[in-house]
Amino acid sequence: MGKVEEFEELRPLLFSIAYRILGSVGEAEDAVQETWLRYDGSPARPTSVKAFLSAVVTRISIDVLRSARVRREEYVGPWFPEPLLSDPYEDPARSVELADSVSMAALLLLERLSPAERAVFLLREVFAFGFDDVAEAVGRSQAACRQLLVRARRHMEEGRPRYAADRRERQELATRFFDALRDGDIDGLRTLLAADVQMMGDGGGKAPQLARAVAGAENVARLLGTAIPWLLGIEVTFEPCEVNGQSGAVFRDRDGKILHVLVLDVLDGRIQTVRAVLNPEKLGHLGPVGDAWAVDREIKRYRRGKG
Repeated sequence: MGKVEEFEELRPLLFSIAYRILGSVGEAEDAVQETWLRYDGSPARPTSVKAFLSAVVTRISIDVLRSARVRREEYVGPWFPEPLLSDPYEDPARSVELADSVSMAALLLLERLSPAERAVFLLREVFAFGFDDVAEAVGRSQAACRQLLVRARRHMEEGRPRYAADRRERQELATRFFDALRDGDIDGLRTLLAADVQMMGDGGGKAPQLARAVAGAENVARLLGTAIPWLLGIEVTFEPCEVNGQSGAVFRDRDGKILHVLVLDVLDGRIQTVRAVLNPEKLGHLGPVGDAWAVDREIKRYRRGKG
């Protein structure tokens, strides 16, 4: 196999590593491309191409993450990862770990870790790399990597929910949620939400949003049950789909352009968190992005017309 074929075979894995470290589709794709350039320009032939490329993309991603964290400290409002509709890397033996690690909740938990802890945790716990390859990737000794993993596991376990929903339960609950959303059924929505449910939006100061943060089943049900019919009234549509391995939906304007993505966290038989990604800079990889400000103005005219 030539270099190109070897690289393309491993591209899904490299992207999946980079995305989980960075939480950004665009930055992950750039990291993968930079990895190819370094591999293509290297005269040496590594013993293990997989280990070599994984180490390169990890180092590049760690460097990018360090600079990205400075920008995130200045970010307007809550910061969420860019939504991912499908993970290109599949490994039946690691399917549970892969699905869990790509969820919005897990990626936000990873934000608690240092870049090195994050890389070690992902390479070892999610992708099952040996400690020798993990050490090579992060430029630390194996003993140091074991200590990093211990700290990373502790931080992750402290933030994990005690009860997780299985896939079928999530899908059934999401179907009922989106049916109630279409109908503007506030009572129906209320029964599906946890008492302390939170709804948060990531607009980055670049898109209008219903509210930056709303808490409580009554408040969230009323907000969604009132606002979504306004959107539907001006021909906005939404398509339920899997987002970051969880139940969610993509909202589009009447021209089919993307307005925002909704993601649900389901725990213990109830929806615990509703996250909306509205920042247009985080949606472009999904397709053409609509003018959310124009939609907001149209909604206001629609509401006035309805009295």
